[in-house]
Amino acid sequence: MLQEYNKGQLSGKAALSLIVGSIIGAGLFMKPASMATQLGSPVAMTLIWVVAGFFTLCGALVIAELGVRMPTTGGLFVHFTKCYGPRIGFLYGWSAFSVINTASVAAIAFICATYLNALLAIPDFLSPGWSSFSISIYPLGYLYPFRDFTVKLIAIVLVLFITWINTKSLQAGGRLQFFSTALNIFILLFLSILLFSAAKGNITNLTLPGLNVAMDRGLVAWIPALTGAFFALDGWINIISMAGEVRSPSRNIPRALLFGVGICLFLYLLLNQAYLFVMPVNQIATTKVVAADALSLAWGPMAGGLIAFLIVCCTLGCLNGNIMATSRITYAMGRDRVFPGWLGALDQKRQLPVAALRLHGFWVTILILSGSFDMLADMYVFVTWIAYGLAAIAVFRLSRTKQDQPPSYQAWGQPFSVLIFIFFCAFYLVATLYSDIVSFMLGKQPIIHAGAGLLLVLAGLPLYYYWQKKSRSVLKD
Repeated sequence: MLQEYNKGQLSGKAALSLIVGSIIGAGLFMKPASMATQLGSPVAMTLIWVVAGFFTLCGALVIAELGVRMPTTGGLFVHFTKCYGPRIGFLYGWSAFSVINTASVAAIAFICATYLNALLAIPDFLSPGWSSFSISIYPLGYLYPFRDFTVKLIAIVLVLFITWINTKSLQAGGRLQFFSTALNIFILLFLSILLFSAAKGNITNLTLPGLNVAMDRGLVAWIPALTGAFFALDGWINIISMAGEVRSPSRNIPRALLFGVGICLFLYLLLNQAYLFVMPVNQIATTKVVAADALSLAWGPMAGGLIAFLIVCCTLGCLNGNIMATSRITYAMGRDRVFPGWLGALDQKRQLPVAALRLHGFWVTILILSGSFDMLADMYVFVTWIAYGLAAIAVFRLSRTKQDQPPSYQAWGQPFSVLIFIFFCAFYLVATLYSDIVSFMLGKQPIIHAGAGLLLVLAGLPLYYYWQKKSRSVLKD
């Protein structure tokens, strides 16, 4: 039996606040612009949010069964190791460290830093010539480490600061999370009310141009837009990684996921329509800070500055929720001796995985320097949905095994809901890879995002065999 720390300290309300706080404050403040560019239709944008919300909720309720069956700190790493064996478990843990958890934190930090930079107008630290410097990763494309360098530097400082807070105590991170979640919900409702009450709004912006514009653009438009919506709605998996720290997991985990994802989807749909009410879809496509620009257009520059400040606070909460939860998988791998043992050590005084938190902070810094927001977000979502598909297969396999007693929680509509989700994951991954390659060949993006994510995942195979060999030699000694 794996040893747990802080077992049962997170209540149902804390679990709900972790989910909502981990989701809100990320993609909704950046991704609508790229979605507007890709689809060109407000009707299509609304439809994408509905589709993404449905499959996100379906996946959350399916994968919650794993968290209830095996409520242990370490999440899918522990589940995959038990269901598929140590190699797949290691590859997931490596993927979580190298892409899933850290790239998501880096992308969220980008959003926070972008709005903070827009608010403070910090001058560039490097001359424009540096932005063209590139590093080739043939045949996948090029990286531009000095592009948007000021924003990247702000993002790094934010990540390191929040990481430091979370090395102090679980309660300190939890209190910050509860406060920031309440603030996030207030900000989204407040922003929606302000935009819908603007005299400059136009109801026809919600329907024109029609759906046919997006239909003519095909998968190359729809799949990247769906990826953007998935990124904005992601973060709910964090509660599975901390299942060993949740009180009454069979009751609180599914309930927190259902209400958490549902609350976020409602708020996202509301604010997306509010954006469109004030700004037509072609104008949204040209902005980098859509929330601030929409409010500036509706109520003037002072209002835009105020909401930019509130969004910085909002994204800080999202950043905290992700940093607090994601290092637990790396900790579990160190604890199980498939990563360096020092990563699985707890700080004796605070009983927290301080070493894992610090390593995550360092790797997130590297990712921020190496990529753009879109690259990090798309790479993260692609690899994440590989894991979601494998998790759903694990649930299906476990549900088929004979048991004396059924688990205390099963996904609704078993086994059909699980099978539908598995087939959707397969379709989405193939379509994403196709869309990425086509967009790269057309020069729409500098790198094949899905390919870069796969490359980082497969880089874990040599490390797995190295650690296996090292473990065998230790046993022999």
